[in-house]
Amino acid sequence: MRALAGGDETALPDLYARHAPAVFALAARALDRSAAEEIVQDVFLALWQSAGRFDPGKGALRTWLLVIAQRRIANELRRLSRRPKQAADESGEAQLALADPAPGPAAQAWLAYRRSAVHEALEHLPPQQRQALGLAFFDELTHEQVAETLGLRLGTAKTRIRSGLLKLRAPLASLVALLVLAIAGGVGTWAVRERARAALGERALELVTSSEVTPLRLEPSGEATSETHATYRARAGTPLAVLTFSHFDPAPAGGVYQAWVRHGAVYTSLGLARPDASGHARLVAEGAELAVAPDELLVTVEPEAGSAAPTGRPVVAWPKR
Repeated sequence: MRALAGGDETALPDLYARHAPAVFALAARALDRSAAEEIVQDVFLALWQSAGRFDPGKGALRTWLLVIAQRRIANELRRLSRRPKQAADESGEAQLALADPAPGPAAQAWLAYRRSAVHEALEHLPPQQRQALGLAFFDELTHEQVAETLGLRLGTAKTRIRSGLLKLRAPLASLVALLVLAIAGGVGTWAVRERARAALGERALELVTSSEVTPLRLEPSGEATSETHATYRARAGTPLAVLTFSHFDPAPAGGVYQAWVRHGAVYTSLGLARPDASGHARLVAEGAELAVAPDELLVTVEPEAGSAAPTGRPVVAWPKR
């Protein structure tokens, strides 16, 4: 945790492997598997963003994580128990204008079927294969950790996982076909969107923890304090970049922080950032241009809606101005 709080994000995967199963187990007692997995993501995102707030003098890390999880679970249960009350809408126009972030009845039915099908398929596997697959995919342990947990040789653990996957292909083939039909019919739109969001987060986490990445530090410029900085991580050939903000003051009224990458004479926006109360924020950006090393990186203050090109004063920059 000290390493993570100090900016060493390579510590995060190890913390996840140690404590995610306990967080998931707690969430799964009150919620279905899909919601429990969301709770795990939320808890470890909070950990990633707020590592510096952890005080070991007040208790163990696992206890701290479970407290965060309990709050998220309570919020989710309250959300599920309430239905928003709306004024009469005889024309239906107001209802049509609402964008509901939750899955509708059709999507809920699809998600329920998918969970049921996967569980049923797993139940038909031999116990040893089912146990190994559960640790590898539901608890997200590495093959080495599966072997250690089960007291097996690494090769044996890999064989059980591979054999289980091969046996799942046939019973789940129809599930894959139904997913394609659901997407084509719009039923799976919400689920696909959520999966895409989770996949982007997983790719970003893999990027920031990769040994092949050399972080670029954006140093303070102008009136920024000496602690204010940002860290850019990208990998040659990969159209993905992660920019973390540290110790930023709140943006001035009517303004927002906007990050930029320059290649030659062309500036590309990485997105808008609004740091939290501790001055931290994170941007994950995608684009073919990010697979090429930048010539310059900037964070500027722009109007609330952002700009098409940097016009405001630089707050941090690389190379240092």
